[in-house]
Amino acid sequence: MPLSKRWRDLDRDAVGATPNRYGVVEFGTDGEVESIEVGVVRDTVKDAVAYGDHEQVRWEAAQNRDHAERLAADHRDRH
Repeated sequence: MPLSKRWRDLDRDAVGATPNRYGVVEFGTDGEVESIEVGVVRDTVKDAVAYGDHEQVRWEAAQNRDHAERLAADHRDRH
């Protein structure tokens, strides 16, 4: 199951809104999930803006890296 958050445009404003902590990040285009990643949300989104592979982003912050990995595995299983 995808994250329940709303999609945001993948741009510098999105980077500014991200938490500087571990989490799950979904990237997409036209509302469709293309990639699910785990890492420090701000760094992951910043890299994606630089490479420009996706149009949209949404994320969910986690308590720590292990928690983020479990959340991502759950989302990947449902996706």
